[in-house]
Amino acid sequence: MPAVFVHGNPETAAVWEPLLAELAAVRSDLLCLSPPGFGAPLTAGFGATHADYRDWLVEELVAFGEPVDLVGHDLGGGHVVNVVLSRPELVRSWVSDVLGVYDPGYEWHELARRWQTPGVGEADVAARFGGTAEQRTAVLVERGMSPPVAARVAEGQDEAMGRTVLTLYRSAAEAGVPGLGLELERAAARPGLAILATADHVVGTEEQRRRAAARAGARVAVLDGLGHWWMTEDPARGAAALTEFWRTIR
Repeated sequence: MPAVFVHGNPETAAVWEPLLAELAAVRSDLLCLSPPGFGAPLTAGFGATHADYRDWLVEELVAFGEPVDLVGHDLGGGHVVNVVLSRPELVRSWVSDVLGVYDPGYEWHELARRWQTPGVGEADVAARFGGTAEQRTAVLVERGMSPPVAARVAEGQDEAMGRTVLTLYRSAAEAGVPGLGLELERAAARPGLAILATADHVVGTEEQRRRAAARAGARVAVLDGLGHWWMTEDPARGAAALTEFWRTIR
């Protein structure tokens, strides 16, 4: 039964490397899936909406032939929730660090609003995904990613990723408030864990994250003082939280 990791934006699977190195001591079945446009090619006809990413992940999980322990970060955390709500039989357990975005009171963070604005979004991604690898690395480090991982992620950032970001965030804006009307309670069909990194300020307030976790029937693992890229800041603490959660599953 593999543990499958799905990253988000503006990332590649390299963001998981420090965490996987820690987990390798306790599990040998660790795998990463790269969403199209984020470290994997965009296939012809792929729409890059949240529904498209849900369907992509469903197809990938079906291929395993057995339920998996599914872990998602950022947009990948959203893909995880969407799969659990639609195809719970594909997972043994799930982990997400973005449950706060499913609280009806959640408001899009500043960067998301920028990407959702015509003209402004195009200018932002041109600057963010253009330039040299060193410049892209510096942007990621400034936002909180550890320098070694930022350098690896920056290698995979390109113009196609930028276009995908705009498509995905604009389709999400058209759908309305992320959690409005969502039956998050259905996620309780499988054991879940909400990662609550207290210095992560783009995935909702602590209160919103705890409310959403309660609705989803998920446990909460508090990573005090860690930010959005908690898995690169303190991978040992992140690995301990996951390992403890997996040990509780029967």
